[in-house]
Amino acid sequence: MCGIVGFHGPDNVAADMIVGLTALQHRGQDAAGIATFDDSFHLHKGQGLVNDVFKPKHVKKLKGHTGIGHVRYTTQGANDSDLAQPFTTSYPFGLAMVHNGNVINFREVAKRLHEKYHVLPKTTNDLELIMYTFASELRVKDLDHLSVVDIFDAVETTQELVKGAYATITIIAGHGLLAFTDPLGIRPLVLGRRDTPAGPVFAFVSESTCFDYLDFKFIKNVGPGQAIFIDNNFQVHYKNPYAVPKHFCAFEHIYFAREDSVIHGRLVARERVRLGKRLARKVADAGLKPDMVIDVPSSGYFAASGLAEAIGVPYRRALVKNNHMGRSFIVPTQAGREDVVKKKLNPIREFVEGKKVAVVDDSIVRGTTSRRIVRLLREAGATEVYFISSAPPIVSPCIYGIDMAMSTELIAANYTEDEICRYIEADKVIYQDLEDLEELFAEDQDHGGSCFACFSGKYPTGDVTHYLRHVQEERASHRGDKKGKKNLSVSAKAPEPTEH
Repeated sequence: MCGIVGFHGPDNVAADMIVGLTALQHRGQDAAGIATFDDSFHLHKGQGLVNDVFKPKHVKKLKGHTGIGHVRYTTQGANDSDLAQPFTTSYPFGLAMVHNGNVINFREVAKRLHEKYHVLPKTTNDLELIMYTFASELRVKDLDHLSVVDIFDAVETTQELVKGAYATITIIAGHGLLAFTDPLGIRPLVLGRRDTPAGPVFAFVSESTCFDYLDFKFIKNVGPGQAIFIDNNFQVHYKNPYAVPKHFCAFEHIYFAREDSVIHGRLVARERVRLGKRLARKVADAGLKPDMVIDVPSSGYFAASGLAEAIGVPYRRALVKNNHMGRSFIVPTQAGREDVVKKKLNPIREFVEGKKVAVVDDSIVRGTTSRRIVRLLREAGATEVYFISSAPPIVSPCIYGIDMAMSTELIAANYTEDEICRYIEADKVIYQDLEDLEELFAEDQDHGGSCFACFSGKYPTGDVTHYLRHVQEERASHRGDKKGKKNLSVSAKAPEPTEH
């Protein structure tokens, strides 16, 4: 999962892009990059946070009225500066592109590029596959008289050839700014506008919260399979979305998106409150009577408040977060994740000591973070700890851009709730029911469906067996384990999930 922005207006856009990327920093902390265009491309990218990568001297050099930017969270390939986005290519016209998502037929796409167009990608980043496929389809057009129809034709062929989840933004040098998504609309992308005395400024961003900081007006979501092109006269051209049901990632609402973002007409904060209220029945059915409900900050806050309201129990913020630490889920190593948890959360002993505590988190993925939180609360004096997940059990790998790509890494894929409860050392574990989650997101049919593949194993892109096998082999080779397996055992005390 990454964050992307693209701006097109009458004045230099670099300053707006820095603000937009900073608002999306929660979506990626490995690397950041910006490309702008005036008469040529100006590019700067590097590892680290936005404020670390872009100093005043870099921003000054990023001249241009059109620009794209990216914050990276590594899911495929290594985490190094060569893989940071944007990527550029000089032909045709000059293209610069960013994307958020994951290509699942990359071997086939790479083979086609090499055999038909004699293109050899330089890196393992999926973006190159999308960019070179689009460039290869664009270059067969009449480049002396390139039309919007030609651009949209190249997009449509790219969407047919490249499978997976992706939202992309592209600068076509000398022509304008293009955005398009995969046919199922799995990843988010929205369009906004700000009017200025010099003319309109248009922006594509991963989440609407960017517009709040920049005084932009929301125009629309980029629909599933839709393409939108803004030319140099600031005319907006639309290619209609695909006539197939949308499968937007439900995990965006549960965890990844910011609470103040509105996605497909739904305020993320409100959806999380509703998730919490849905859990009230399961808490009652389990016979639990907590003295208080607390959250794992910050993605568990609204679900915890919704649960507390529904069961009539006080809500407290009893885990204090060090905001200078990153999100443990997107740290690429298990040791790093545990280190982040130790340093970023501190329980308030005076609140939890001697109390039965229901602690709400957005989800349980590997279980090691949950276990550390339970231990922190017990060390602070909690007499009982009930661990409650606002998401259903994650039983299948996500192949669309979230870093849980092997079943052996998913504790719920391998163990029962009782075994998970013993492993994380809680008194009770409660998950959201998948049926409740599906019902919650099925209430507004106008906005289409959602992707629940990580909870159900039903992938909207069809059979993904070969892709999953490839990912397992790749990760096994990185561990030095050629078979891609690790012996798992369940003792009477706790299961031992494979650690990533």
